[in-house]
Amino acid sequence: MASIESRGKRRTKVIAKTWWKEAVVYQVYPRSFMDSNGDGIGDLRGTIGKLDYIAELGADVIWLNPIYGSPNDDNGYDISDYRDIMTEFGTMADFDLLLAEAHKRGIRIVMDLVVNHTSDEHPWFIESRSDKDNPYRDYYIWREGVGNAPPNNWGASFQGSAWQKAGPDGMYYLHTFSIKQPDLNWENEKVRDEVYKIMEYWLDKGIDGFRMDVINYISKAKEMPDGPPMDNKFGDFRPYCLNGPRAHEFLREMNRKVLSRYDVMTVGETPGITMKDACSYAGQDSGELNMVFHFAHMGVDRGKYGKWSANRFQLDRLRRIMNEWQVGLDGVAWNSLYWNNHDQPRAVSRFGCDASKEKREASAKMLGTCLHMMQGTPYVYQGEELGMTNVAFPELSMYRDLESLNAYNHYVKNLGVNHDEMMGYIHGKGRDNARTPMQWSSGRNGGFSTGTPWIPMNPNYAEINAESQVGDPESVFSYYRKLIALRKKHDVIVYGRFIPLFEDDERVYAYERRLDNQRLVTLCNFSGDTSRAFDLEELALEKAVLLIGNYPEEAGSRFFLKPYEARVYLGN
Repeated sequence: MASIESRGKRRTKVIAKTWWKEAVVYQVYPRSFMDSNGDGIGDLRGTIGKLDYIAELGADVIWLNPIYGSPNDDNGYDISDYRDIMTEFGTMADFDLLLAEAHKRGIRIVMDLVVNHTSDEHPWFIESRSDKDNPYRDYYIWREGVGNAPPNNWGASFQGSAWQKAGPDGMYYLHTFSIKQPDLNWENEKVRDEVYKIMEYWLDKGIDGFRMDVINYISKAKEMPDGPPMDNKFGDFRPYCLNGPRAHEFLREMNRKVLSRYDVMTVGETPGITMKDACSYAGQDSGELNMVFHFAHMGVDRGKYGKWSANRFQLDRLRRIMNEWQVGLDGVAWNSLYWNNHDQPRAVSRFGCDASKEKREASAKMLGTCLHMMQGTPYVYQGEELGMTNVAFPELSMYRDLESLNAYNHYVKNLGVNHDEMMGYIHGKGRDNARTPMQWSSGRNGGFSTGTPWIPMNPNYAEINAESQVGDPESVFSYYRKLIALRKKHDVIVYGRFIPLFEDDERVYAYERRLDNQRLVTLCNFSGDTSRAFDLEELALEKAVLLIGNYPEEAGSRFFLKPYEARVYLGN
């Protein structure tokens, strides 16, 4: 395998060149991507019909959110059959065709692996709850209650207790998410073997890797004491369930028995990790995963009620977090780069500005520039390349997300939060912001479906859509195409050492990348105001070329960055 010699005093190891470091991943949320049969639900045939669009963008990999058999309590993250396709999405023949057509276009497919929990309708759990002596009882985590109460005070991620009484013996099973998502018992070797067989089933079909859902939850502490109290009167389970005592052992076993036998890409969703944790999970020599999703930068606008906040992010905090991870993982582990996904608000609404067409497009391009010039594998969430925005549905009944609906009930009914205030939080931070259907055209339902969409469209599809952008050289889509093409052309963008610049600037996020004799400098104005003055000579860029920018190039050495302007210079 080829490699690139590290340059600079911070990097001490050789960074191996691999396809997944050089790739750009396009995330498809199938339910909201494209509906082929008019039932209002996106499906595999719809995704097949849009492969040329993804290929034109330049993405190398598609990450598919769960498409397995599921009763859909949590939009497919509650799986009842790991070897079948959700009826609403199509058939296994449809999947096989999707895989073949993607590969024909040089696009790899990465699937979601959801194995911290199953659906309560999975045959394993149906057997497990039926009898205390059932062979499947130990596939899940069961405990006796304390009197008439659950085994401890743990609260679930989606509100309420993390324990549910079930079965004829009245014992409790653990569910760190929905009641319908019982946690698997990874201490049981049979469970691990079942998971590895599921992985082999899909890898032998020819898929190219896995994104692993909350994979750092799989090892729980044997002792399960009460957790620290939270604002919902329950205790925090995370000290005993995140990054548990055998998590690394399990992942090394998974790698040894399965992953190491295939040329695949793996990324673990790992909430609550530190940089040290990331280096353990995804270190170059860890024998576990290729990379992880951390969430440090997703918490920059948290408030009194956690994510449910109207706070605006502060650039200094965002920059500090991003820089720490860039510098800290350099030469040790690999970064995954993202602004948004199916669980997060739209990037342009959260970190840019969607107040006008001009600001929306400029900030969407600026955010893309800032992320794609960093070290790591970039992830583009469907519609991000169009500058799709958050949505503010006027009625709670228009929302579908379990987390948002449960949060409304908790904060409004239990804590007395005002209805309008809570709706404002959901408008800004709810997961349905990312789940409104893809906006393909200005036609009926944005070209997503001829039927009634499973969730309402964002009303702005008439002005923000793929049809109007694909052929427009000045569009957000065309700009993303250029960003992706540049990564394929310049090794410094992929492998260069990261060096922060102007860390005290109140408006501009700036950094440089260095590899051999190449130097790449990125300047991004996160403000709606003009920046302070910069000078190319002072930046030692007088002989550099402007590689990409989201405003027309201007002559002269001295300049100010316009609102939400981005510039990338390549020099020596």
